[in-house]
Amino acid sequence: MSTDLAPESGAQPQTDAFSGAAAPGGDPRRFDPRRFNSTAHFVAWVRGAAPYIHAFRGKTFVVGFGGEVAAGPLAQSLAYDCNLLAALGIRLVLVHGARPQIDAEVARRGLESKFHNGLRITDTATMECVKVAMAVTRFELEALLSQGLPNTPMAGGYMRVTGGNFITARPVGVLDGVDYQYTGAVRKVIAEEINADLDQQNVVLITPLGMSPTGEIFNMAMEEVAEAVAIAVNAEKLIYLCDAPGLLDGDGKLIESVTADEAQQHVDANEGLTEDLHLYLPCAIRAVKNEVARCHLVDRDRDGALLLEFFTPAGVGTVVARDPLFRLREATHEDVGALVALISPLEADGALVRRGRELLEREIDRFTVVEYDNMLVGCAALYPFSEDNAAELACLAVRPEYRRTGLGAQLMRRIERRACRDGLERLFVLTTRTAHWFRERGFSEIGPEALPEKKRELYNLQRRSKVFVKTL
Repeated sequence: MSTDLAPESGAQPQTDAFSGAAAPGGDPRRFDPRRFNSTAHFVAWVRGAAPYIHAFRGKTFVVGFGGEVAAGPLAQSLAYDCNLLAALGIRLVLVHGARPQIDAEVARRGLESKFHNGLRITDTATMECVKVAMAVTRFELEALLSQGLPNTPMAGGYMRVTGGNFITARPVGVLDGVDYQYTGAVRKVIAEEINADLDQQNVVLITPLGMSPTGEIFNMAMEEVAEAVAIAVNAEKLIYLCDAPGLLDGDGKLIESVTADEAQQHVDANEGLTEDLHLYLPCAIRAVKNEVARCHLVDRDRDGALLLEFFTPAGVGTVVARDPLFRLREATHEDVGALVALISPLEADGALVRRGRELLEREIDRFTVVEYDNMLVGCAALYPFSEDNAAELACLAVRPEYRRTGLGAQLMRRIERRACRDGLERLFVLTTRTAHWFRERGFSEIGPEALPEKKRELYNLQRRSKVFVKTL
């Protein structure tokens, strides 16, 4: 079985319909199928989104965003995208903030905005400003979500938007000698009422004002309300629209995924945190530690960010999860269909030797696979030649959008460990396109005559694959 590795470095990332050059005469932020290279590309993109649509139908997403989003130029686009998510069967809870609107109302009345540790101090006069700003912001959002004009993405897609006294609040009290007065924290989320609305296919819009059992109203932080709601309703995803593409590393590059413990290290070091992330990331960490499956931090200024994050393989933001999203394991017969889909394109262009489905089913125990967020994105196989104390690394393949993540090297190391456990001393590979990749990882080129006898008899002279070996 000869093999080739789909090149992991230098691969061109797949383009999407939401980026790149603008369509002729169009808004560069808007989707237009003319941006696709071909009709086939468009069809492939839509089909590629299908697994996510199936996976997310019936799941609950909680989306938290500040008043900057509600008042910003992309508020209309956000309404379009929420309408689409709801139409796809996703149960939506939207939690909005209104900090800039409150600041504007405070200034209009000649008052002063006071904060301590990033939290507003809400006195009686400020509370009146809060109620006005929150009410106006909520009504404007409801208006956006209620549209249905022809020739828009919301045509024929009426959404029922509901709300209510779902949040019971308590006062923050006095911290560090500062009395926060009418600034509150979440005491209880009445999850059964939210779920009842979601069961009726309503979109729930939550304003971060909470009532206490004594009838008082408290001003709460949007991000903390979104966190508490996501935990209470057992949400699949908590999403924050923030002032950055996501969490950034020391070089300013996007960190695509991070565990809760790794994210906590960024919080402790105050590394890569913008004003929003300083507030949102601790909430994300607590949420995933309390059984919310995923928390996403995405750019509030990127049109279509929710769609790109959920319906493209690589996404566009940072995913926070309790455990690593990548998982290496041995293949099972349930993986055969996904393996066929993974390696078929590489077989079609000659990068891999063809393997029929029946052969894969017979040899499935030889395969190691890697999953990303429960989706199979890479594989490799080990074929032992025990009489020669050698083994072949075969069918090493990684989906194009994950070839810059080091998965190929991880799969190779996993195969090496399997070979060592079996007492084998050499690992060889046949390749036509990725010789340098193997040289960089300790393999040396040999002639086909140095292959184990049984493998030498199967060597395909027409492919003229190069042979590399590594001592384990």
